[in-house]
Amino acid sequence: MKNNSKTIITIILVTALIFTSCAGKKTKEVTLKIGTCGSLVEDILGPAKASLKEQGINLEIVQFSDFVTPNRALNSGDIDLNAMQHRVFFANDCASNGYELTAIGNTYLIPMHFYSNKVKSVSEIKDGDEIAIPNDVTNGGRALKILEGAGLITIKKDAAFSPTVADIETYKVKIKIKELAANLVAQALNDVTAAVINGNYAVDFGLKPEQAILQDTTLIIPEYWCLIAVKTENLKDPEKVALYEKVVNAWHTDETLKVYDKYQGSIIPVGWDEDILSKYK
Repeated sequence: MKNNSKTIITIILVTALIFTSCAGKKTKEVTLKIGTCGSLVEDILGPAKASLKEQGINLEIVQFSDFVTPNRALNSGDIDLNAMQHRVFFANDCASNGYELTAIGNTYLIPMHFYSNKVKSVSEIKDGDEIAIPNDVTNGGRALKILEGAGLITIKKDAAFSPTVADIETYKVKIKIKELAANLVAQALNDVTAAVINGNYAVDFGLKPEQAILQDTTLIIPEYWCLIAVKTENLKDPEKVALYEKVVNAWHTDETLKVYDKYQGSIIPVGWDEDILSKYK
């Protein structure tokens, strides 16, 4: 009887030790740094960040003040992902700087609308008026296409998706184009007649699509879809690919769509049905 009692006590103690050991072992949290520009994307990432936290992933949002630095930071390994650019900008920036980066998921389309605090319609714009646009090739090129859609200029047909001011064929209205860093265009709205402003910066300045004197005329072009990017070499690592997939899936949810809806047309979901990561699994 004594031996049985000792056996039972031993089993209880061993079981308690096993449970204590298991309880003490916590899954190590993984931190992923994602670079972006502006408060809009940080807001969009809210639901994904919360969902990933439950999966043991701490999504740390790293804010940049311009569109140039996030790809440089991603290429150098300072961040793990970024989400702040459309396809045309991404392709041009990687080609120009030799970055080895790859898109892993589509996110949204952000319209670039034509705003003014001085005129109420495009028809009021006259010779000599100053129009502000972003000074980088791709956003500036998209802005020029919007000015073409407004009937103010025509662009050479061979300019493709990234025309520059030099590609303007004719000025239907003799406007003066002022090129500024994308994050400064909205700030200049009171100093110019009108401005073509990136949607994320328009949101930061409290501008709404319905206030624009002209809605974006480039919305049907897939090249302006925004994306999530990672360092290409990391796609050889199955564990990293699995983490990236969780980030993309956490973004592509109904909860994220609710955030999009809050901005009333400033963010449009696109390309969520395209499984870009499938080729790396």
